[in-house]
Amino acid sequence: MSQIKGIDFIINVNIGTDQEPVWTKVAGQRGCTLNRSAETLETTSKDSTSGFKEFEVSFKEWSIEADGLLVNGDTGFSALEDAFMNGEKVKVQMATPSGDKFEGMALITDFPIEAPYDDMATYSVTLQGSGLLSKVSA
Repeated sequence: MSQIKGIDFIINVNIGTDQEPVWTKVAGQRGCTLNRSAETLETTSKDSTSGFKEFEVSFKEWSIEADGLLVNGDTGFSALEDAFMNGEKVKVQMATPSGDKFEGMALITDFPIEAPYDDMATYSVTLQGSGLLSKVSA
């Protein structure tokens, strides 16, 4: 086993169709985070063992947060910007160094651009998953 470098995780956006995807990386990307969580339903009853509460998994949700440098003319960033401006869902993918990919449809809920006078212009984006997050194994 070996450690995994964060630099090797890439965010891609589909600029093609569902039938013929064209995955394009978002240039200038620095960091990314895949958030996954699950709600629970309490199933405790008087028959529960040892006096501890019991739970079952209910609905799950996911999101991706990323940030990076702004790059002029970047196709991936432009696709995200268009989806945000038009209030449309975009198909996104987080590719891992092993070749596995997490992908699904998402809405962009946060998309600030920072332009300090003494540093590089940057962006950050929050992609709120809408529906299934698939894991596509290499």
